[in-house]
Amino acid sequence: MSKRDLYDVLGVSKSASKDEIKTAYRKLAMKYHPDRNPDNKEAEEKFKEAAAAYEVLSDESKKARYDQYGHAGMDGMGGMGGNHGNMNMDDIFSNFGDIFESMFGGGAGGFKQQKQTVGKPQPQRGHDRHTSINISLKDAYTGLKKEISYAHLASCETCKGKAMEPGTSAKSCDKCGGRGQVQYRQGFFMYSQSCTTCSGQGFIIPSPCKACGGKSRKQKLDKFTITIPAGIFSGAELRVADKGDAGIYGGPAGDLFLEINVAEDKNFKRVDNDLECTVMLTYPQLVFGCQLEIENIDGTKENLKIPKGCPVGERIIIAGKGFASLRSSAKGNLVVVTQCQIPKKLDDDAKDLLKDYSEKIGTDTSKSNDGTISGFFKKFLGI
Repeated sequence: MSKRDLYDVLGVSKSASKDEIKTAYRKLAMKYHPDRNPDNKEAEEKFKEAAAAYEVLSDESKKARYDQYGHAGMDGMGGMGGNHGNMNMDDIFSNFGDIFESMFGGGAGGFKQQKQTVGKPQPQRGHDRHTSINISLKDAYTGLKKEISYAHLASCETCKGKAMEPGTSAKSCDKCGGRGQVQYRQGFFMYSQSCTTCSGQGFIIPSPCKACGGKSRKQKLDKFTITIPAGIFSGAELRVADKGDAGIYGGPAGDLFLEINVAEDKNFKRVDNDLECTVMLTYPQLVFGCQLEIENIDGTKENLKIPKGCPVGERIIIAGKGFASLRSSAKGNLVVVTQCQIPKKLDDDAKDLLKDYSEKIGTDTSKSNDGTISGFFKKFLGI
C-alpha cells in the first residue's frame, strides 16, 4: 500500500513553519489519542501516522531529506515516514509533553510533572454562595440595614477544618507515591490514571474527624447584618467577602453574593436615578398655577410650584431629590408629572358656571340629537 504524503497527513503545506507543523500535530494527537478513542483501531493508526509524520517534519535534517527524496529518503533512518513500529516515542513524549498535559493534566514517564506538594492535604478555597434579597423601592431610595439568614458550609470546629482527629496527621499514599496519579506503559502507549487508593488526592487520612466525617466542614445556618446603600438598583449584586463556604483543609472561605430585587411601588417609579410620580390637579390649578406641598417616597415634604397655564403631562423637576448614585456624590431628580382631576359629580351651580365658561371660550356643550352632551366639558359635568 502506498504511503501518504507526510504534509497531507498533518494537513499542512510544504511551506508551513515549525509552529504550524507543531499545531497541526497537536490537534491530531489530541483527536486520535487512544485514551480518547478506546478500542478504535482506525484512530490508533491515525495517531501513529501523525506521530511518524511529525517526527520527520519537526526535524530539519529529516525534513530536508524527505523534501528531496520523499519516503525513499527515509529508508535506513529508523523507519520513520511510514513504518511506525520502530519509532522512538519516548523522544516525542519528552520533547512535546505539553500536548499530553492538555489531555491528562500532567505526564507519565517522560511527561512533565505537575508542581505540587506531594502527599499532603492542600488548602483549597471554598465555593462562593449566591442568594437574593427582596426590598421595597423606598428601601432602595433610603438604604437600610438588613439581617441576612443563609445556609453554608462552615469550618468544622472540632478539627479546625483539617478533616482529621486532633493529634493525628495525614500520610502520603504508598500506591501513587503521593502524586494522586498511577502511571504505566502498555506497549506503544503511556497512560496516567487517578489513583483509586487515595481517590487522586495523593494522601490518606487514617483517622478522619468524627464530627465532620473527615470532610473538614459542616452545614450551618448563619445570620449577619448587611448595610444596603441608598441608590441600590434591582439586579445589583453585593459581594460580602469570606461569607461563602469555608475552605477545605484550612483554605480561605469563598464569598457571598447577594442579588437585590426591588419591588414596584404603587405611587412612584424609578427611571435611571430619577424618581417619578404624578400629582392630580384641578382645572383651575392648571390654568391659574399654584403652589402646593407633596410627599416624597421617604415621607419628606417637598414644595411644588405649578406654573400658569400648565398642560396635563407636564414634567416638573425638583432637583436633587431622586436616587443617590452608587458611583458618585450626584443625585437624580424628583420628576412630578401633572394630571387633571376630573370630577364625577357637580352641583347645579357648578354646572352652570362651567357652561358659562364653555360658551365664553367657544366650546359647544349643547345637547346633540341623541340627547348627549357634546364637547370637552361633558367630563366635568358628570353627565
